[in-house]
Amino acid sequence: MRDNASCDELGLRQAEAGPVSRETVPLLGDAASQSRNGDWPSIADYVGWAPLYPSSADPGFGSPESPSSFGELDIYPSANVDGTGTVYERGAVAVDEGLPLTDGAPAAPTRHAPPPPLPDSVVPADTEVTMTDAYVSRETEDPPLAMEARRAVQILNPSGEVTMPRPPRRRIISVSNQKGGVGKTTTAVNIAVALALHGNRVLVIDLDPQGNASTGLNVPHHAGVPDIYDCLIDGAPLDDVTQPVEGIPNLWAIPATIDLAGAEIELVSVVARESRLRRAIEASPSQYDYIFIDCPPSLGLLTVNALVACEEVLIPIQCEYYALEGVQALTANIDLVRAHLNPNLDITTVVLTMYDRRTRLADLVEQDVRKHFGPKVLDTVIPRNVRVSEAPSYSQSVMTYDPGSRGAVSYFEAAREIAVRGAEQTGDEE
Repeated sequence: MRDNASCDELGLRQAEAGPVSRETVPLLGDAASQSRNGDWPSIADYVGWAPLYPSSADPGFGSPESPSSFGELDIYPSANVDGTGTVYERGAVAVDEGLPLTDGAPAAPTRHAPPPPLPDSVVPADTEVTMTDAYVSRETEDPPLAMEARRAVQILNPSGEVTMPRPPRRRIISVSNQKGGVGKTTTAVNIAVALALHGNRVLVIDLDPQGNASTGLNVPHHAGVPDIYDCLIDGAPLDDVTQPVEGIPNLWAIPATIDLAGAEIELVSVVARESRLRRAIEASPSQYDYIFIDCPPSLGLLTVNALVACEEVLIPIQCEYYALEGVQALTANIDLVRAHLNPNLDITTVVLTMYDRRTRLADLVEQDVRKHFGPKVLDTVIPRNVRVSEAPSYSQSVMTYDPGSRGAVSYFEAAREIAVRGAEQTGDEE
């Protein structure tokens, strides 16, 4: 077809040979186009056509000899009228219908429309069981609140059974560090509560004039209350100043009042001033598994009395640089006490407190402490936790204030580690 609307003889012959362009072939074919191609079926021939989708049982299904197409129209080979060769013509086929099957005719193309939606797949039995197990496990996995509640029950131990080993003999431990604010009182109170909740008989002696351990255990320590001062200065029996801790079985405490602030000055002129506390403990008939002495942040006579009265020293070390300087002076003082007053004194436990994993400094301090003290450092590290700081404002330990918190869990693990190590060391000595 030229621009002037005329056509040449070749174009006419191509038109008579058959439609070769999609634009020249209607979907069902009109009368004019069907008259030019006698091989095309009429509308009446559409009755009884083969199914649209081939069956998997058909031998030619999926084979190269079974032509198929996903297009709108199919192209298949057929012989032209003149027999001069093979040309490719476009079959006008409806979208939802196929070509009739005739004997002796070349294989008719099978039309493929978009596949219908698949029915629900049949899942194998084993796969179905696995999927069911996975679904159940997700549904039955404990949420965070349930896990916290389970930890709280484990720490509070409402049954009262002994879950931490009791030492064969009494252990007297001084919690000491001349550096203030490193967690001495917090460590002494929480470890004592943890041991008492799990079947051990524990006594806490508050030797700090500030009386923070008495506050944390909710023990009255106002002026006029019998306290540790009466034992050191007046020689009162230890049991006369001992008070049970409310709400925690197997736990007792000796409070400290403001009178203790002047005890160091008064002890200067007292005979055997360094061993006053030891004689008071030895004279007590009460049987305890653990006695924790909360020392003041100094190396004065009160701390010396605690070091003479005990056999073990627990040193809390804050994961900061200043705490390391305080430990050097403390170890030097412990060596002097061991050499002159108490040859059985030894540093047995070191606890890293206020550990902040976000800082590089905390990691460096931990490495230095573990390198210096070796296996004496507990594997458990006490992290910074706001619940630990909130508990004293309610006159409680973190073990009872929020037993599911990270701070309570850490102190619980530290107490259990102390109990296990003590039992192993005592067994080895025997």
